[in-house]
Amino acid sequence: MIFTTKAEYGVRLLVELGRQHDGAGAPTPVSLKAIAEAEALPLAYLERIVALLKKAGLVESTRGAHGGYRLTRQPAEIHMDEVVLALEGGVAPMTCFVAEDGSSSHGRVVCNHEADAGHGCATKLLWTRVQGGVVKALAQTTLAELVAFSNRPPQTQTATAVRNAAAVA
Repeated sequence: MIFTTKAEYGVRLLVELGRQHDGAGAPTPVSLKAIAEAEALPLAYLERIVALLKKAGLVESTRGAHGGYRLTRQPAEIHMDEVVLALEGGVAPMTCFVAEDGSSSHGRVVCNHEADAGHGCATKLLWTRVQGGVVKALAQTTLAELVAFSNRPPQTQTATAVRNAAAVA
């Protein structure tokens, strides 16, 4: 399963906003230009991504000289399944798991091979489990965890990532 740069850049954008949350009062709004420079991301693409995050209620904007974007909730309250749904429209391990209108089926696996040869899809169980595992991992990961993880030294990040991946499996 491959997520697009929309999900990657969107999560990186949220991590930058999450770094501004210290829990003591309202976070300072951060300009998209500052995030684009800090993360070496294209500003025009971030503008489209932040619009999706705003529509999903994950970020809010403030206008003016000291304006920018900030999270609408604490980082510990934002789960990655919600973020990926807002940015990607769903999680589908195979193209046949996407409904005909192009949207992902919310929780229900739609397989267009069901009618093949009069019997069920031979691989539906496998892909359903893959989808469930990915959704579970996303639901169990908060923005606060990603912010904390991003603030660790590189050697610690690798060891922690391996340990956490084993725990999810």
